[in-house]
Amino acid sequence: MSGFHQADERRFLDERGSSVSVAPNGLNPATIMEKAVRERIVDSYFWKEQCFGVNEADIVDRVVEHVSCIGGTTGTTQKPTPFLCLALKLLQLAPNDAILAAYLQQGGEKFKYLRALALFYVRLTRTAVDVYTTLEPFLADRRKLRQKTRAGTRLTFVDAFADDLLVQTRVCATSLWKLPQREDLEDLGKLEPRESALGDIDEILDEDDDDDKDDEKENTDSEEENGFPSSKRRRDSGDSSPRRINGNASDQKVQGRQSPQSEPGSDRSRSRTR
Repeated sequence: MSGFHQADERRFLDERGSSVSVAPNGLNPATIMEKAVRERIVDSYFWKEQCFGVNEADIVDRVVEHVSCIGGTTGTTQKPTPFLCLALKLLQLAPNDAILAAYLQQGGEKFKYLRALALFYVRLTRTAVDVYTTLEPFLADRRKLRQKTRAGTRLTFVDAFADDLLVQTRVCATSLWKLPQREDLEDLGKLEPRESALGDIDEILDEDDDDDKDDEKENTDSEEENGFPSSKRRRDSGDSSPRRINGNASDQKVQGRQSPQSEPGSDRSRSRTR
């Protein structure tokens, strides 16, 4: 009987970890997904027809032929997507690191959902260090993905999906185990500081500040060439043209009031005094 394939797929779910080897992160692969989700997957038509008796190589064919979106359960009946069904199948097959690397290395539009499936499986079963080192390189993958939710279908990207796996607590109708902060792993010496694909953020901010200063200087020079005093010079001088005009007018009024020549009869008053 050992040469026959076990027809009852529920055997994997009913072992409760007694004979199933645990995942590298110490979790039981048979209980990583919630019980309600597992039961919906096992009762689905796609699981019974396309996930029966497949191996790691067949997973590639199933993804290319049947997976056109990522997601968990959809609709009012919470029907599991083929993506989620194949994720449970990977939990049952427990592929090694070499097979996962082969999944992740496949590029092009044809295998983008295979890469997303491998990233999802790595997040479920691997240790925190392996999760960061495996998922972070794919934060630069800008290929488009369709994501199906209960509300409908929306557009996302491979890098956005990888980022959700790193920061979210629930993805594709599956609760993810809590991932330690990257800064804590760096303090423990388990991870090197991450280098962004954009480069050093401090250097980028310094370059932006220098560009702003150069633009301000160019604007100042252009104003002086056109005969307009710069705003900085006006601020340093302490006055502006409108204030000088108003000041001159007010000064003239004050001088007109205080000047003896402007007062009528001033000469006569002096002569009488004399």
